[in-house]
Amino acid sequence: MNRHNRLTLLLLAATMLAAGCGSAAGQTTTPSRPANPPSLATSLATSTGTWAVAVMGGSAASHNNFWQLFVRPAGTSTWRLATPPGVASNGGLVLAGLASGSVMAGFRPSQDLAYSPLATTKDNGKAWSPGLLDAGLADISGALAADPASGRLLALLTDGTTDISSPGGTGWTRLITRRALATSPAGIRCRLDSLTAAAFSPSGHPLLGAGCGHPGTTGIFSQTGRTWQLTGPPIPAAYAHQPITVLRLTTTGAITTVLLAAGTGPGEHLLAGWSADAGAHWKLSPPLPLNGATLTSASSGPGSSLAVTLTHRRAAAITSAAGSWRQLPVLPPDTATLAPGSSGRWNALAVHGPQLTIWQAAPGDQAWASVQVIKVPVQLGSSG
Repeated sequence: MNRHNRLTLLLLAATMLAAGCGSAAGQTTTPSRPANPPSLATSLATSTGTWAVAVMGGSAASHNNFWQLFVRPAGTSTWRLATPPGVASNGGLVLAGLASGSVMAGFRPSQDLAYSPLATTKDNGKAWSPGLLDAGLADISGALAADPASGRLLALLTDGTTDISSPGGTGWTRLITRRALATSPAGIRCRLDSLTAAAFSPSGHPLLGAGCGHPGTTGIFSQTGRTWQLTGPPIPAAYAHQPITVLRLTTTGAITTVLLAAGTGPGEHLLAGWSADAGAHWKLSPPLPLNGATLTSASSGPGSSLAVTLTHRRAAAITSAAGSWRQLPVLPPDTATLAPGSSGRWNALAVHGPQLTIWQAAPGDQAWASVQVIKVPVQLGSSG
């Protein structure tokens, strides 16, 4: 080998080594992309009933998937179908709890529908009043929120914009765009990736949840006047170098509850947090390690309780900051989401085509028991 060839090989090796070092350095300084939010399948507890959303039917590609809404009135153990009539639900349904136990359902755009019809019920789905959002709701379960005291609504839209309504849910106006929030001082600190949830604080201030690209930063934005501030809980030191994503954000009474994903991939953990003073102080739960599983749905229960379903038919629930995550029995096949049942139990809602099976498990149970079957009249091909 001559001197020229040896020099060429040395230069090539040095280049490859530098590239390798640069890649390693990038991996340690650039955080992974924030975790994706859970599916639209979820549940909501109000003073008059418990609601659940699940998709049923057939192929989404053939528009044979129909999102359905179910309700279990307070004081009963029986679920019934309560989907608002007259609007195709292929795009998905999102829920918001209003005053006095009323509920609003928003239809996501699908096929030729470019806006989101709204429907409100005051009697657990026996009758619905129509409304309209002249824009498309985002594909996240927290895309719609209500302030029961004022009747104002928040809507996260498909283009990243957040709109707010006047009291009573009318007169929608622009609150902020994703770009404007991302370039604000709070957004720059977060290194905002995407908006993932909307809520109101107990005092009626808009709250927006997000995924933050800046390690160890919780993306809960609170609006006071015209200023947005980060009001999320401080993250434990173990996750200071991990991306944090808000997966769920709700306010019930005086308590705001958040579900967070810390990290990504095999090292991802879930953390629940509760604040009784509009985000000034938070209490965090112990971490729930996912051990390589993926979050599939997240649900709210009475008070400030939360339940999650994971891949591999795993599930867990937590009641408050004073408790810890409780592993639930292995989920029934085809479980779409969890919902609060009667007497403090959780129900697993399993979907097989047009049939919904309600399973129940009490604390200490080792398995789920089937308690109800609902056959939904899904007309395949009716949306084609």
